[in-house]
Order: sequence, then structure tokens, then C-alpha cells
Amino acid sequence: MEVLISVLYWGLRLIDERLVLPDWAFIPLHADISFHAIPSIVMLIDLLFLSPPWTITVLPSLAISGSIAFVYWFWVEHCFSFNGFYPYPIMGELPTPGRIGLFTMSAVVMALNTVTLKWIYGRVNGLGVSLSPQSRPGNIKRKDVL
Repeated sequence: MEVLISVLYWGLRLIDERLVLPDWAFIPLHADISFHAIPSIVMLIDLLFLSPPWTITVLPSLAISGSIAFVYWFWVEHCFSFNGFYPYPIMGELPTPGRIGLFTMSAVVMALNTVTLKWIYGRVNGLGVSLSPQSRPGNIKRKDVL
């Protein structure tokens, strides 16, 4: 999910900063990077070098992503009913069908991120390649396993 947040945030920010930052908000670049980039970078390091292999496939990934997007959409609408504004200006500029499309496409991007990161993990850690019997993913000290 951290990667999704970074991809969506920085992608929209490159298109037009006003899609993700309201006119009244000023966030210094170092703070913005710490909110929307550093968590993804740290999670990617953890995923690629310190985590065991993932077992999730495309369809469960899409189901989980869709569920998260659906719950987040209801949460955003609930907060809007109290605050009178959305967390990101793009949500306020879109009509309800547009927000549904935004959250649907976000779920698809999250599922694609999951599958892509699983593939990258396999390439980095040698999954799908013939390994010697003593090596295994996560064995970063390369001690022989008996």
C-alpha cells in the first residue's frame, strides 16, 4: 500500500500539484518526501532483502486491493460529511462516478504493484532459478543449512 500511495501521490503531483495539495496547504519538500516517499523506500528494502517470499497471486491481490479501496472510499466520504472537504483536492473536483473510478483504478494499480513487486522479489532473491540445496531466500548470512 505504501508503494501505491507513493505512485499515486507523486504521479498526480507531477501532473499538477493542485490535485494533491490544496491552495491553503504548504508542505516543505523534505516533509513531503518523508510522508510520501521514504515509507515506500524503507518498505521496499524490507520486502526485497529481509522478508520471506510472498505466496499471494493475482486474484487474491485484486480482491484485497478492492476491499481496501472500498473501505477507504467510505471512510473518505464519512470524513467529508464532517469536515466539508476531501483529503486530496482531486477527490473534490471529481463527481461521485469519477471518485468511484479513481478508487477502482487505485485498486487495480495496487494489485499490479503487488504482482510486480512479487516478481522483482523473485528476481532479486533468485526464486524461479535453480538454487543449490544449501541456499534459500532470506538466508542473508549465507550459512549452510543442514
